[in-house]
Amino acid sequence: MDFGEAPVKFSLASARALLLAAQGLAATPERPATKGDVLECVRRMGVLQIDSIAVVARSPYLVLWSRLGSYETRWLDELLAEGDLFEYWSHAACFIPVEDYGLYRRFMLGGGEKSRAWFQAHPEEVRRVLERVREGGPVRSAEFARTGGRAGGWWEWKPEKRALEHLFAAGELMISRRDPNFHRVYDLRERVLQRALPGWEDASAPSYTEVQRALALKAVEALGVAVARWVPDYFRLRKKGIAGLLAELADEGALLRAWIEDEPAYVHPEHTGLAEAVISGEMDSSVTTLLSPFDPVVWDRTRASELFGFEYRIEVYTPAARRRYGYYSLPILHRGALVGRLDAKAHRKEGLFEVRALHLEPGVPPTEDLIAGLGGALRRCAAWHATPEVCVRRSDPGGLAGPLLAAVEADTAHTL
Repeated sequence: MDFGEAPVKFSLASARALLLAAQGLAATPERPATKGDVLECVRRMGVLQIDSIAVVARSPYLVLWSRLGSYETRWLDELLAEGDLFEYWSHAACFIPVEDYGLYRRFMLGGGEKSRAWFQAHPEEVRRVLERVREGGPVRSAEFARTGGRAGGWWEWKPEKRALEHLFAAGELMISRRDPNFHRVYDLRERVLQRALPGWEDASAPSYTEVQRALALKAVEALGVAVARWVPDYFRLRKKGIAGLLAELADEGALLRAWIEDEPAYVHPEHTGLAEAVISGEMDSSVTTLLSPFDPVVWDRTRASELFGFEYRIEVYTPAARRRYGYYSLPILHRGALVGRLDAKAHRKEGLFEVRALHLEPGVPPTEDLIAGLGGALRRCAAWHATPEVCVRRSDPGGLAGPLLAAVEADTAHTL
């Protein structure tokens, strides 16, 4: 395979296959997951987006389950507390491998105009919060008593919460761990880094130019094969100049030129072997699973539309009467395609995994293979949630509840 004078041409199907392989979604794991697999999974994706909605598992845990199958969620918590991961703003609020701290430290050092302005306007709140953390150790926002106003959204944060978040954004505080309710626990940067990166010095932080180059390379690697316009969203890089940067990296040999259909694209050299397997037809995704709304495969809604033909939005913030697919619909991945979505809720006390609504994409037939694969995915997801009973309220097309529940039971019996 020659990525040089005659760059390799990917069809949309082969581009999807390489994306899924790069994301760890090519095949079902052959062995039980370990804590090391959780860390490697985050490294493969580059970042793991954080969202606290817990209708099913909170998003970061669900993203890992989609790739690893059943695993201990505490492992992610431990990796943060032990310093293998840290939290910061990337694609959004994310868990990030600690070896990439320097890239984000540059943003902390060079940005933060909004936070610095807030510090200047509220010096007493900043002093009080920093003094509390220095003397009392790690702290949650809840440990500061509200002295006025009322609880609500970010616009009604108490001053100490705003101080904590601005100090976090500026890099003066870091998240040392998450408490059992998934609340942030803040500590001084130097104390967290003493555990995670002993000996770190800010002089080691790369320049903005080096950061842009490094994150562009990481984005292409995480995407498998990418056209230029897909690259900035992954780490929220500047769009201006990205095409030129990618061309420059290709000229240097840091990226390989390719095509997706009739559009120039790029592949990371680390994926040469995967690309060869995909183009030759030796590799295609055999996975059937459920994805988080914040999974890297679908978090760029434009890319999901262009690559998978999948029009997706999360309807959490849509009034109930106007929802089409449900409050928290999960995309269904089946053999390299996004074939539908289901609105799910895990009722943990009752041991019930409820599918409120299942929608297959227009033109997707409910084949025996799809029903069997989806039944297995539902059974595994429900078991992982400790909600072994599965129910399906309605489906589009209709009449899928019975065959799907039969497939869940068949998969359960096969597993036992």
